[in-house]
Amino acid sequence: MVAQMSDKPGRIMIAAPSSGSGKTTLVCGLLKAFKDMGLDPAACKCGPDYIDPMFHRRILEIGSGNLDSYLMSETQINDSLLRAGSHPVVIEGAMGIYDGTDVRGLAGSSHEIAVMTQTPIVLCVDAYGMGRTLISVIKGILKDDTERLIKGIVLNRVSAGFYVKLRPVLEEELKKAGHDDVKLLGNVPSSDKIAFESRHLGLMLPDEIKDISARVSEAADLIRDNVKLDGILELMKEAPEITAVREAECDYPFTVASDTDDARPVLAVARDEAFCFYYQDNLKLMEKMGVTVRYFSPIHDEHVPEDAAGLLLGGGYPELHLDEMSRNKSMLESVARAINGGMPSLAECGGFMYLHKYVSDKSGKKYKLAGVIDGECTYAGHLVRFGYMTVKETGIRDNAGFMQELTGMRGHEFHYYESTANGDACVLSKPDGETKWTGMIASGSSLWGFPHFYYGSAPGFAGGFADSMRSYERTRRR
Repeated sequence: MVAQMSDKPGRIMIAAPSSGSGKTTLVCGLLKAFKDMGLDPAACKCGPDYIDPMFHRRILEIGSGNLDSYLMSETQINDSLLRAGSHPVVIEGAMGIYDGTDVRGLAGSSHEIAVMTQTPIVLCVDAYGMGRTLISVIKGILKDDTERLIKGIVLNRVSAGFYVKLRPVLEEELKKAGHDDVKLLGNVPSSDKIAFESRHLGLMLPDEIKDISARVSEAADLIRDNVKLDGILELMKEAPEITAVREAECDYPFTVASDTDDARPVLAVARDEAFCFYYQDNLKLMEKMGVTVRYFSPIHDEHVPEDAAGLLLGGGYPELHLDEMSRNKSMLESVARAINGGMPSLAECGGFMYLHKYVSDKSGKKYKLAGVIDGECTYAGHLVRFGYMTVKETGIRDNAGFMQELTGMRGHEFHYYESTANGDACVLSKPDGETKWTGMIASGSSLWGFPHFYYGSAPGFAGGFADSMRSYERTRRR
């Protein structure tokens, strides 16, 4: 990778001391403000988050990618930023700036992403309920920034009066501590009009917030009035240009047919209120493998697309839509018929739950679903096996060949439900390699389980699954 100073709009990362500091509000407000200025911004999110990119896409009406140093190689991360082209990129951090896969180091943290990409950081600090202690918090965070990438500070939820008093004191303290190059860029006043509601898995989805457009516009107005946008744009230009040689094409052990050799098989992807957690990189990789992605709704449609040669049921909030899904019997029967008929399928987390015979809501009321898996999912009341994971080994021998490509696949689990039929096709582990468990169900050309996989960590898997779809399509045509 070669880096040099660029005249392009560049990039910035918005990071914070902790979750709940106002990163998403600040990022969404900035994106809206930049868009109103005609800058055509792009966005990325650190970590395995699905929901924040939905907010970015809702505002930008373009895709928003993930940057994740556990799931992705450094080249993949840089390639994601390269795809933004000439757009000014706003990167939203995850959790606290130094929080990653292990408290003993910075691996997997937002700061590690900033170091890899040499991206300037604006620290968003929630000042609510603090006085002078705020200065100590900021100085402590700056002390650990040995790369000196933190270039600016925005204070969130602070009154204009207190900000006026605090600013000269904070600037003097930063100067005495040797951080006079860190600019205080403004504040975002407290306002009920810009808050985004949360639930057990994080923020509510943007389409669930009826006045989301008004809230984002209000945030943009507050930021324009109280934050130095010119200062942020100048910091963005300090980011060195990324020029990278893309990783060599993988030598997939499967033949990927070109458009001229064979019709592109259709991958039916569940997407609606219940199923919406997808890495855009996964879908792009499947398309690269010669597959056409077609969306359908397990809630609103009557059946799986008739021309489907593969099925992808992603994660989301199926537990909030159990009644609608259970009443859509034609769709449940269509999904079961397709899978039982040999259609290759992948199901992650919420999609895995959908394939069960029963799923109960928080109160214990039981709903009948697809019944492909003879088991039941129930609410555990707490996060189950939460966090990053990797496939250490598989015991799969008689299933589709692409299953052998699973070893080394990385992903994460994030769910409050547990299953009576987790499966034992794979040995899974935490990043430390010490915590292990069995999981996943492998059946023919299908793989189901709670983990959300990042296909780019084992790309042969995607190529092989696409090949299984082509094989299924050829068989169906006979």
